[in-house]
Amino acid sequence: MNYSPDILNCLANLSSDEVFTSPELANRMLDLLPQELFHSSKTRFLDPCSKSGVFLREIAKRLLAGLEEQIPDLQQRIDHIMTKQVFGIACTDLTAEMSRRTLYCTKQANGKYSVSTVFHDTQGNLRYIRCKHTWENGKCKYCGANRAQYDRIETIEAYAYPFIHKSINEIFQKDMQFDVIIGNPPYQLSDGGFGISAMPIYDRFITQAKKINPRYLVMIVPARWYAGGKGLDEFRDEMLHDNRLRIIHDYPQAYECFPGVQIKGGVCYFLWNRDSRGDCMIYTHQNGEVGEPVSRPLLEKGSDVFIRYNEAISILHKVVSFKEPILADKVSSRQPFGLSTNFHGEKVYHSGYLKLYENQGESFVSEKMITKNRQDVKSYKVFIARAGSGSDSFPHPILGVPFVGEPNTVSSETYIYIGPFVSKEECENVISYIKTRFMRFLIMLRKVTQSTTREVYKFVPLQDFSHPWTDEMLYEKYGLDKDEIAFIESMIRPME
Repeated sequence: MNYSPDILNCLANLSSDEVFTSPELANRMLDLLPQELFHSSKTRFLDPCSKSGVFLREIAKRLLAGLEEQIPDLQQRIDHIMTKQVFGIACTDLTAEMSRRTLYCTKQANGKYSVSTVFHDTQGNLRYIRCKHTWENGKCKYCGANRAQYDRIETIEAYAYPFIHKSINEIFQKDMQFDVIIGNPPYQLSDGGFGISAMPIYDRFITQAKKINPRYLVMIVPARWYAGGKGLDEFRDEMLHDNRLRIIHDYPQAYECFPGVQIKGGVCYFLWNRDSRGDCMIYTHQNGEVGEPVSRPLLEKGSDVFIRYNEAISILHKVVSFKEPILADKVSSRQPFGLSTNFHGEKVYHSGYLKLYENQGESFVSEKMITKNRQDVKSYKVFIARAGSGSDSFPHPILGVPFVGEPNTVSSETYIYIGPFVSKEECENVISYIKTRFMRFLIMLRKVTQSTTREVYKFVPLQDFSHPWTDEMLYEKYGLDKDEIAFIESMIRPME
C-alpha cells in the first residue's frame, strides 16, 4: 500500500521559538470556531504570522466544502475563496514563499500552476513586506527588539514582523476587516542579555489582533503568560481580566502539542469571542488524555495568576482561607547580594572574606563587593537554586535541593535565599517544609518557567519553624481530602 504523507507533517521546526503547526493541530484549533463560518461566502480569515501556510490551507479546504452548493463551479469557488476570504501575512521571505506554495500550490500567486486564475501579482493575498524597526532608546518602539541585536543590513533577516510594524491597510493596500484571526506567532526574540536571555513577542501579536477587532481570535502560544514574568505582567493582567476569552486548551507538556519540541511551561491555544462574555472553559491535556473540562473564571479570588489545573482550585481555596502570612515575604529578590550570575569569586580564602555560592561551585568574596542585603550576611539562611527543575515530565521535582547557609555566606544570582533565621535548626525545619510535596505543589501553581523567583512563593503560607514539617501534618492542617492529596502526589515527586 502506497503512503503519501502530508508534507506539512514532515517539516523540521525552525527553532523552539518559531514552531510549525501540524495540520491536525490546526484543525483542532479551527474546530473551536462556529462551523457555520465555513458555509458563508462572506467570512474573512487572516493568519497574521504565516509560516507554512497550514491554517490558510485548512481554512480553504473547509470553505471549498462549505460553499459547494452556493458556488457549484469549482474554479469559480476557488477563485472566490482565494481572493475574497483567505488572507495571510508571512513572517519572513522564506515563509512567504513556503506559505504561498502551500495555499496556491506555487510560490507565485499568479504563476502558471497557481490554483487561482485571477491574481495579477506574485503575492496574491499572502503578503510579506520587509519592514524596518523603529529605534527609540535602543529598542524598537513596536516590538521591543534590541537594536544591538537586530539593527542589520538589508540582506540579513531583521525579524521586524509586518503584522506588528505596519497597519493592516498598509499591508493589503485597502481597508480590511476580518471575522477570524488565527495563527501560531513567533514566541520570542533574543534581547542581548546573559546566555540565551530572550523577551516574549507573541503577546504583541495577540494585542495587535485584538485591536483589529475580529469576531473571533484563535492562537497557540507559550503558556508563560499565565503567571506573567519577563515582559508579560501587563499582558497577563489584561488577558485574565478579559472575559471574552471563552475556551483554553492547556498543554503543560509542550511536546504533546509539538512533538520533539521543549517549551518551558507548556503551550495553550484559546478562543477569544468578541461578542460573548463569561467564564472560560478550561481543558487540560496531559499524558495523551484530556481531562473533564471546567467552566470557571480566569482569576480565582485571592490570585493574580491563572491556575491551570482544575483540580488545584479547591486546594488553593482551603489554603487561602487560613489568611496566613506568606513565605514570599522571607524570600530574597534576584541577585540577592548584588552579584550577577556570571560573577566569580576568588578560589583562595583571604582573611575577612565571605564564602560565595556561585554557578561554578564555591569561592570567596570580599564583603566590600556586597551591595544588597548586607544586614543578612551574618545570619543563617536557606539557599536554593533560582533555576528550578528542567524536567517536563510528571511528577515534577519543581525546586532544586535547598541547603543551609551559615553566617558569613552569600551567593551570586545563581541562587536566592529564604531568611534570615536565628539558628541552623530553624533553617533545617524550613528545608523540611520545602521538601514536602504540599509546599512545592503551591509553588508549581505559579511557576511556569525554570526561573524560581520570589513571585512563585506567593501561595505558600508561612509556617512555625520551631519544628520540622511533613506532608501528613500539612494535609491535616489544611483539611485536604483523599482526592486532593492524590492529585498533589501525582504532580510532585518526593525530594530526596
